[in-house]
Amino acid sequence: MLPSDPDGSLSAGNPPDAASDTPLVEAPVGTPPLDGAPPVDPTPGPEASLPQAVSSPPTDQAPPTVPVPVAAAASSRGDRTLAVVAIALAIVAVLGGAALFLSGYSLGRQDATTPGTPVSEQELFQPFWDTYRAITERYAGGDVDQKALVEGAIKGMVEALGDPYSSYLTPEEYKQSLEGINGQFEGIGAEITTRATDGSDTQCATLGSECHLVIVAPIAGSPAEKAGMKAGDVVLAVDGKTVDGLTVDEARDRIRGPKGTEVVLSIQRDGGTPFDMPITRDVIEQKEVEARDLAGGSVGYIRVTGFSSDAAADVKSALRDAEAKGQKKLVIDLRGNPGGFVDAARDIASEFIASGPIYWQEDADGTQIETDAASGGLATDPSIKVMVLVDQGSASASEIVAGALQDTGRGTLVGEQTFGKGTVQQWTSLEGDNGGFRLTIAKWLTPDKRWIHHVGLTPDVVVEVPSDTPAGQDPVLDKALELLDQTAAAGSLLRAA
Repeated sequence: MLPSDPDGSLSAGNPPDAASDTPLVEAPVGTPPLDGAPPVDPTPGPEASLPQAVSSPPTDQAPPTVPVPVAAAASSRGDRTLAVVAIALAIVAVLGGAALFLSGYSLGRQDATTPGTPVSEQELFQPFWDTYRAITERYAGGDVDQKALVEGAIKGMVEALGDPYSSYLTPEEYKQSLEGINGQFEGIGAEITTRATDGSDTQCATLGSECHLVIVAPIAGSPAEKAGMKAGDVVLAVDGKTVDGLTVDEARDRIRGPKGTEVVLSIQRDGGTPFDMPITRDVIEQKEVEARDLAGGSVGYIRVTGFSSDAAADVKSALRDAEAKGQKKLVIDLRGNPGGFVDAARDIASEFIASGPIYWQEDADGTQIETDAASGGLATDPSIKVMVLVDQGSASASEIVAGALQDTGRGTLVGEQTFGKGTVQQWTSLEGDNGGFRLTIAKWLTPDKRWIHHVGLTPDVVVEVPSDTPAGQDPVLDKALELLDQTAAAGSLLRAA
């Protein structure tokens, strides 16, 4: 299983699959035809040997009178027939060789103008090669950067998918993204995504009047959080320049920048009047796991803000501490968590689920592959009661964990409807200094094979959080603690009975 990135968010909680040990293999421009057919040899075979005709006798000499048996006469006629047939076959062979030669010449000439294109796709790719050669051979506006042409072609192909989670990244963008998966980057510290404005609550590819740039959640302790940014805020402009026409990655690059510099975002909140929010960029280091005791030490609280490669180990460490304290009631807070590595999600869910599927992955051909729980989980005992806190900022890998605990009955979901991202992305670096791309390669399904894309997970206990909730109050956590007390009391009654 490749550690793929199921996220479309654009911060450190959104690691690319370039970290995978087994990246996708690309076929660069100029590779041989993919159909595996051997090249046609245009050289015709050796000429067929023609039978020699029988010499005629001299005309001044009478032919001898020799009785010819009927059988012998018939044989002579047969020899002449064979000779005619042989000549005909020789002519066919020559014509066939010429046809093969012309065919091979034609194919060779076509391959020369469309290098690397399979024969079956020559017609499809001919306009591409015609355009490329017209630019490189006849463009009179200045020097042509062939590398830039190739990068533009790759970008156009990926964008043509219309998938907000698939994108081409230049070498610099790819480098910045790799820094992000290590949990450190320079920016404001906010997860962003796109959302259609038609009320469908779906993602979209290009920002504009029908597609907004939306804050999924500010990262805890980040400049964005300190500036007052909230989940659901719409970003209309960056430093006075509209984001219309940009992709989500291009908008991210405008927002990010060196530590200590300021960026001004034009924000619209809840459909109100836009206002400017100045934010000073900093080095964003995500501490993805936070643990503390609640309810006088009887409840262990673990907040997970991302799913990097270290997150699972940090969760295990927090659970080990809870076990040492004898805590049988746990709160796992996934609110505002945009996701990350699929493998991290599987490992974290396996701490609570002893066996069976954590999720299913459905590939492009419809094949479904089961990913089972890893052994050795510290909180698989059913006597350990688990509450999972979620909201609209809980996405992708967060939803994998929440969905697994919900379907298996190992956890009770409390809070708001989750984001709804049910696809897996894989990141591929291109050969040379050509950046890379992120491509949606699969769907993921919950253990019960639910696909929650554009839908999200509905909590078992829905808690609406008013926008004017005073700071320091947490209705969702309060409800979870209430449910844990009720669960413990019910458990005592059942055991007494």
